[in-house]
Amino acid sequence: MGSGKTTIATKLAHRLKMRYVSTDTLIERKENRTINEIFTKSGEDYFREVESAVIRDISCLDGQVIDAGGGAVLREENMAFFKSNGVVICLVADEEAIFERTKKYKHRPLLNVEDPKRKIRDLMAKRAPFYAKADCAIDTGKLTVEQTVEEIVKLVEAERAKREAAKGS
Repeated sequence: MGSGKTTIATKLAHRLKMRYVSTDTLIERKENRTINEIFTKSGEDYFREVESAVIRDISCLDGQVIDAGGGAVLREENMAFFKSNGVVICLVADEEAIFERTKKYKHRPLLNVEDPKRKIRDLMAKRAPFYAKADCAIDTGKLTVEQTVEEIVKLVEAERAKREAAKGS
């Protein structure tokens, strides 16, 4: 949340001539309501169930850049689905950068709390072991969007080469 996933994923998809896919958009279409409404009326557990179903359905498709919500990795099966057919890149930023990027948006249910900075810290700490399972991480607070996209392109190409070499062995 607030790491630049949507901006970077859309530009990356364009650069790689791939389809951009947002799990949150697919969830909202499937449920015919916003993420905020899902959290408010059905709870986070329900949201995570729907999210996992969407991830299962899209992760087997080729030629796409998937923008998944920051909590998607909390379920082992989601990470397994992502890794089965792609490279998992974790975009990170420090607490202050995330706060600055998200403070004006009210559509983020997990940050609609009295102390959003504390919530950001708590979420970062809770999710850190899950994010560590990504194939790589990039700090978006230190790079421009274009630099981040170029870094990801290099990482994806290196990962593809590594996987092709492993297949040939």
